[in-house]
Parts: sequence; structure tokens; C-alpha cells
Amino acid sequence: MIRIALNAGLRASLLAAASIAVLAGPALAQTQPQEARVTQILKRTPLIDGHNDLPWALRQGFGNDPHGVDLNANLSGSTRLHTDIPRLRAGGVGGQFWSVYVPASMAPVEAAKATFEQIDTVKRIAAAYPETFEIATTADDLVRIHRAGRIASLIGMEGGYSIDDSLGLLREFYDSGARYMTLTHSKSTTWADSGTDAPKWNGLNAFGEEVVREMNRLGMMVDLSHVSEDTMVDAIRVSSAPVIFSHSSARAVTAHPRNVPDAVLRQMASNGGIVMVTFVPGFISEAVRASGAARAAEMTRLSALNPGDPAAVKAGMDAWNAANPAPKATMEDVIAHIQHVRDVAGIDHVGLGGDYDGVDSLPVGLEGVDGYPRLLAELMRRGWSEADIRKISGENLLRVMRAVERVAESKRAERPSLAKLPDDGAPE
Repeated sequence: MIRIALNAGLRASLLAAASIAVLAGPALAQTQPQEARVTQILKRTPLIDGHNDLPWALRQGFGNDPHGVDLNANLSGSTRLHTDIPRLRAGGVGGQFWSVYVPASMAPVEAAKATFEQIDTVKRIAAAYPETFEIATTADDLVRIHRAGRIASLIGMEGGYSIDDSLGLLREFYDSGARYMTLTHSKSTTWADSGTDAPKWNGLNAFGEEVVREMNRLGMMVDLSHVSEDTMVDAIRVSSAPVIFSHSSARAVTAHPRNVPDAVLRQMASNGGIVMVTFVPGFISEAVRASGAARAAEMTRLSALNPGDPAAVKAGMDAWNAANPAPKATMEDVIAHIQHVRDVAGIDHVGLGGDYDGVDSLPVGLEGVDGYPRLLAELMRRGWSEADIRKISGENLLRVMRAVERVAESKRAERPSLAKLPDDGAPE
């Protein structure tokens, strides 16, 4: 996860101009009536975003206090946050999976503690603004809360190391409200390979398969964002319920290992799962991805040339950055991924997972949670029907949630798994 590092005041002044530029000329005139249609659609169909890191942003910047900043105010000009209540309302958000993220660098027992604290933060956000948010744990909850005019608040865990190799802890997280778990984050766990770490298990090991089965029994969605391709394939093979990618994009469009390859996209139809396209610039723009890789390589080179001399490394990087300005992702990049997922997996298997407040930059035109109507209106301008917009906004995820709930109901008579990771199961 990348932390936010934008200058809020400058950002606020630039965003309006950038958004206008994206929709300038004939497209602006054509997209405005589409936005009105989208607004009407989202009154009936909840727009459900798969991943927002506001709880972690509150922890890092506001003392973990939902009252530490006034979420009833538009904070785009006064803070670095991408999320507040006015922008959520303007964005038509009806259901939000709040990520209870903790860094992969944490020891598992500390990660478990911090994850429970993040779950507590989500509940305190809902308690602080009860006229806006209500905790949801089922698809029916989500629909009911949206119809009542509030934003359904759901909990998604990011990183399987938080269970500390304990299915008992997994069950406690479920009982606390978590309704999906991303099997890994940036590092492999003791039972599953990450997409951005050296492989240890060639996917899932035997205990990892038991984790997936127990998630099926509980009714917790298996989230495959961040995992390796082998882990994706293993989890889809083992799971008796549809899987999700809460915030991932298409590898054929941007060659980042975090993205979903076509071979896996093609399995979504038979699995019934969903890929919720993310807005992270390095995952959606090949130019941004390549620029970031080159920047990291230069940092490595300068650090090797100047051991123990951080000032020289900084001076070298400042010069490199000045000579190699970073490109910007755009809404067009996001649309390319959405369209590719639709083309390969099918319209029933695409959704939205912005990763707001978990990144330090966002595509031009989608700089805050108020950007969803612009995106959906542009899709309509390109020929997407109202039925298509309902599916990508929320119907697809509601279908997945209900399927996961049905699988759990069918397993109600099964006893909780007592599987344990073998003593020799941990990587060196």
C-alpha cells in the first residue's frame, strides 16, 4: 500500500481544471446528460466500491479518531484525504468496503492486533456519523441500508498474515464483521504466495487450501488482489464459492504482477467471481508502471554507489526526477481496464475498487470518491446500457455476496476446521 503524499491546497486548485479538461469539448456536452442518468440509476442500485483505506488514513493522520476531522465537510482543499461524506454523496456511493489494512512488515501477532483495531475504527466511523453510515454484513443489509438513504459500511481485511496462521482467529475476524480477506498483501504468507514476492509455495500450500475452505464455510469472500497467479488458480480451484478481486486490474493492459492475467479472467465466468477494477496509477497505466520501475532501479543504483551517504542519493534522485518527470494516469486508462475485463470475463464479472486513501496519486478525473458518476457517464457515452451500469455499479457484487452466503448456509452443519500449519510449514 502506498501512503498519501499530495499537497492538499495545490491539489484542490488543480483538480477542477483537470476534470474539466478530461471532459472538454464535445465529450463534455455529451457526458453531462449521461451523469444525470447515472444519478438516477444509483438511486435504485447501490454503487459498491470494493476497497477504501480511510480507516488507515485516519490512523496515520488523525490519531485514529473519526472525530479528528469533520467528515461532514468537503476536505479536498484542507486535507490529503480522498474521502468525505459530501464527496461520497456526490459520487453516489451506496456501499463501501472499508479496508482494515495493516503493513506486511508487521509481525503476525501485531498485525492481528492492528487489524482488530482497524475493525474498531470502521465501527467508530459508523457510530460517529449514524445519519450517513450503517454497518452491513450481508447483501440484504446492504440493499436495506441503501434504500434507507445511508451508506452501507462493510469490512474487508487486507492481508492473510493477520490471522497469524490461526483459523480460530479467522473466525473471530468474521464474527467481528469482516466479510472478505485478501489472502496476501505485498509479501507471501506462510501459506500463500504474493504477486510481488518470491514464490514459496507455488500458490497455496495445504494449510492455505484449508483457509479458503474455512472462509467458504463461514461466508467470507476470498479476495485474490495482491496474490500470485498460481495462488489465484489454486484458490479458484479450491473455493466452492465465487472469488473476488477487490481492487485489481488487467495484466494484458498494464503488465504489473498485481493485475489479473487473461487466463484467470477467463475463469471468472465458470467461477462466478468478480474483478473490481482499481484506479491505482501504477496498476492501470503502463507508462506510470514503467516510470516507477525505472525510478526504483535508479534509487537502487545510487544507493549502491553511495553507501552511507543519503545526501548524495537524494541529490542524485532529485536530478533524475527533474530529468524524468512522472507521467499521469487518466480516466481513459481506467476505462481501458474496465473494457478489457468485460471483454474477456464478461459484463457479469466486472466491478469497481478504487483504492481511495490508499494511494499517493490518482487518475486525472478520478481524484476523489465523487468521480464515479463521471466514469459511469463516460461508459454510457461509449455505448454501455443502463443494465450494464447497474451491473458494474453493484449488482454483480451483490450476486457474488449472495452466492457466498448460500454456500455458507449449505455448510452450516459442518464443524469448524481445526487445521494447523505444520511446524515446518513457515518459510525461512
